[in-house]
Amino acid sequence: MTNRERVIASLHHEQPDITPYCIGFTYHAHAKMVEYYGDPDFEAKVGNCITGISANAALPWREVAPDIWEDPFGAHWNRGIDRDIGNVCNRRVTPENLAEYEFPSLENPPSCANADEVIRANPDQFIMADIGFSLFERAWVLTGMEQLLMAMVDEPAFAHALFDRIVEYNLRAIERACAHNIDAMYFGDDWGQQTGVLMGPELWREFIKPRIAQMYAAVKKHGKYVVIHSCGKVDELFPELIDLGLDVFNPFQPEVIDVYAAKRNFGDRLTFFGGISTQRTLPYGTADETRTEVRRLIAEVGKNGGYIAAPAHAIPADAKAENIAAMIEVLQNQG
Repeated sequence: MTNRERVIASLHHEQPDITPYCIGFTYHAHAKMVEYYGDPDFEAKVGNCITGISANAALPWREVAPDIWEDPFGAHWNRGIDRDIGNVCNRRVTPENLAEYEFPSLENPPSCANADEVIRANPDQFIMADIGFSLFERAWVLTGMEQLLMAMVDEPAFAHALFDRIVEYNLRAIERACAHNIDAMYFGDDWGQQTGVLMGPELWREFIKPRIAQMYAAVKKHGKYVVIHSCGKVDELFPELIDLGLDVFNPFQPEVIDVYAAKRNFGDRLTFFGGISTQRTLPYGTADETRTEVRRLIAEVGKNGGYIAAPAHAIPADAKAENIAAMIEVLQNQG
């Protein structure tokens, strides 16, 4: 089977020849593995089954002050500590200026401009177009986390209007991405913390659910799969997400979700993507413990498809090189 066929079989809850996998690295973890392997091109040899393209605005980020980077939406990110993403350090949108705020262009330069080139270069890969920071995350990046959560209670008209503006932008991005021969749309939108849904399920249902329903429907209209990345303990939302048409849930954190119970309860309707512990096993376990965990996930969560093996996030800086290598070894040598 090709990598694409393996992923699609898993999404259809059929047993592929091997469980598909996809490993992502943070900046520091990547540097650690370059040193460990003595190979700056090691990542290209891992064997990932999924290739991504960005469906967001294609405008470049620019450094506006030392370690402060401005994204295409005008948000400023302090990358002095976190080189991969950073911490937002300005407030771009307020109730007073929302009507005048202009979203970045999807046309000039065109988003997904390199999509066809990437697809041609990776004919055996499963291709996902990514809208990162897609709804809740985009909203808090623009207006502030505290301000958004308070607005969802005290200024709901502003929160609804902001979410509507974001969905309008996302629907245009979805149409542009789905015009290419992609397989899936991947939405990044963290709703959870370690103990539950950040804003609570009722506010999620009021502000988030109806809007992701629009976005998922737009993807399904084009016959593509829907993938959501939401960190945290959000498994109470699984039944509703399945009803909305979700195909794949990521990152599937074993620290907060019982991954084996989730497979038993939802594994015939939802494919899980992730599951390898980045908070316990990779940083604090041994290589043998890592091998045992990965093999069990493949055997139990991967049984009859419905699983894409991966760390439960891009591998963090504190993960041990020998554990990362052990994980890769198991994934590469299945069967």
